[in-house]
Amino acid sequence: MLPLPFSVALAFTAIALGGTILAAFLLRLYAGREPMRGVLRPDDLGGYTRRGLILSSVLSLFLELMLIRWISSEVRIFAYFKNFVLIACFLGFGVGCYLCRRVIPVIALIAPLLFFVLLIQLPWNALRAVIAALPVLLGATSEMQIWGVGAMQMTPQAASGLGLAAVVTLPIFALLAVAFIPLGQLVGWYLEKASNGIAAYSINVASSLAGIVLYTSLCFASLPPIVWFSVAGALAVALFWRVPFARWSFAAAFAAAVGLLLINTSRPGATVYWSPYQKLALSPLRLDNEQCGFNLETNSTWFQKILDLSPSFVARHPNLFRVVPAEMNSYNLPYRFEPNPGSVLILGSGMGNDVAAALRNGAGHVTAVEIDPLIVDLGRKLHPEHPYSSPRVTTHVDDARSFVQNASERFDLIVFSLLDSHTTSSHFSNIRIDNYVYTVEAMRAAKRLLAPNGVFIVKFQVQRPWIAGRLHDVVASVFGAEPLHLQTQGEYTSAGRFFIAGPAPKIAAAMADPRLQAYAIAASRLPMEHAGVTTDDWPYFYQRDRGLPASVVTISVLLLIVALVAARSIGIHVRSLRFEFFFLGAAFLLLEAQIISKMALLFGTTWVVNSIVISVLLALILAANAVAAKFPGIPVAGAYAGILLTALIGYALPAEALFFRSFALRATLATLILTMPVFFAGIVFIRRFAESGFAAEAIGSNLLGSLVGGIAESLSLTLGLSALVLLAMLLYAAAWLISIRQKL
Repeated sequence: MLPLPFSVALAFTAIALGGTILAAFLLRLYAGREPMRGVLRPDDLGGYTRRGLILSSVLSLFLELMLIRWISSEVRIFAYFKNFVLIACFLGFGVGCYLCRRVIPVIALIAPLLFFVLLIQLPWNALRAVIAALPVLLGATSEMQIWGVGAMQMTPQAASGLGLAAVVTLPIFALLAVAFIPLGQLVGWYLEKASNGIAAYSINVASSLAGIVLYTSLCFASLPPIVWFSVAGALAVALFWRVPFARWSFAAAFAAAVGLLLINTSRPGATVYWSPYQKLALSPLRLDNEQCGFNLETNSTWFQKILDLSPSFVARHPNLFRVVPAEMNSYNLPYRFEPNPGSVLILGSGMGNDVAAALRNGAGHVTAVEIDPLIVDLGRKLHPEHPYSSPRVTTHVDDARSFVQNASERFDLIVFSLLDSHTTSSHFSNIRIDNYVYTVEAMRAAKRLLAPNGVFIVKFQVQRPWIAGRLHDVVASVFGAEPLHLQTQGEYTSAGRFFIAGPAPKIAAAMADPRLQAYAIAASRLPMEHAGVTTDDWPYFYQRDRGLPASVVTISVLLLIVALVAARSIGIHVRSLRFEFFFLGAAFLLLEAQIISKMALLFGTTWVVNSIVISVLLALILAANAVAAKFPGIPVAGAYAGILLTALIGYALPAEALFFRSFALRATLATLILTMPVFFAGIVFIRRFAESGFAAEAIGSNLLGSLVGGIAESLSLTLGLSALVLLAMLLYAAAWLISIRQKL
């Protein structure tokens, strides 16, 4: 590798060495190898109280979601692997449950939080350069497309870069895990000390649900991290109020974090917004010393533009359209194939460029679908042509797949417009927002909405030849004919690959225009490599082939290293694991990931859907607790059989069978069929948890199993999503066998 500049090398060392030393020091505190100052015992908070259990449970889930989203937005590589951040949190929480009888060093929660704030907010260019380089170092050697990251072979130089990324990423994972040990200690202690264990666990689950609702509400209000940290700080201060040094330590730490968050690390002139899905940075777009629109970034990479292509603007700026005339601009190009369409469907309407183009080109009515409400609001306020204000436009804030699956209107022109999410939609699975948009089943659903003589266009910013090949093959397989394939160009546009399908005579008539023909010929000499088509069972559009990418393997290995080192350093050994609970935890996370994925397919890959699904799952656990408390004689074997039977039904029933027109019917049947295994799993867990005496080791083993289940969830990248159900059933069967052996 090329030698690093001194400042970058210093920043790299500060993260790698500083983070490793801090994590090692904090773990040594728990191992009793360092002098213990600034510690407290759960008894110091007033013994067992519902207030303490509620606050510790709410804070745990709130802080977990907050750190997952915040770190994933600011450290871009984690935007594509959020579930790995979740797994690190599970690890720390599980270890904390194991250590619930030990003292709690306050610094174990404060120090990692301040480390992350400094890592993300410190205005040091070299530090920013190291963080920006992580996606390249981790992702360039894998056959998975990460926005803005090129492809390279696994050469010795590339392998050394992967190693450097691992050295930086390892302490981040370790400190994430350590930060959740104190919270795990508190929750584990409260559950163990409760006189009514089932009631206490129900309070824990309900409070966890409250933490999810609280954080999700802040996200939907588009509030920034300053508010998140302020709320987390208030919860921490309230939780530790009875211990003055802890109360003031948390107040000072969160105040310092909020102060650091006030530092503007964005590009000069940029305004930062936090939508329900992503961090957005809007800045003026200047050409020829004049503002000509806006640039929108997400996760510090380019995302969208607002462009003015009105006739008056084009007339005032002829120099912008010398090479590519305005009528061949990528936003106007679809209307060379479908002039003056009666109805247009735009999927991924963004801030309004495609909508404005449809209106300029004589569309009778435009249906605009965009998943991010904040992006629609920005377009409504800032787009110079005000397309979203037109009475000819109907806007739907919805997931594209959900819309095409449930719509019945016919359209003369359908445009998939540069749909690329840059992020996942959930902390609980590897599904990205747009994964279900580019499957064969999704394209068939969209084709169903096309008028008999309509034109179908997929526009995408292709960065790797196999992405082009996959799009080509999906469109060709659905339409039974080769799509017209070309690349748009121009100085004042958002360039992309076009895949155009429709009646051959109509496309031939459009291509009879000499200017369009010349443009298409010049723009059609494009590299393309065929890749397997994506399906609803294997929707991983940004991965070339089935298998585990190098980046996923690397992060999984890092997590296992963190887990083993953390466990050994504080005296947790394999023999101390309660394997029934371990398998239950692993199986549940696999089941949860598969349920979320299928529900996202049925109702849309949105935060609303994810929040509702998680809430339903927690509600089912509460229902299971209530049933187990009311009928303590329910046989555990019957509940295990219920898990396996209902999971098998969900596996055998294809998702297409649940696409009912009636939303109420679809929601009712999908919830009953897909989530019912969770109810029986809840009965098994609470019954066995009660029989263990509500031991903290049991819930700790369960959470450590969740870590393994989270890592195993990546097997869907190889085997497909439905295989997760079979793997979960095997793990539940293993837990059942252990339960039987323990009773013999």
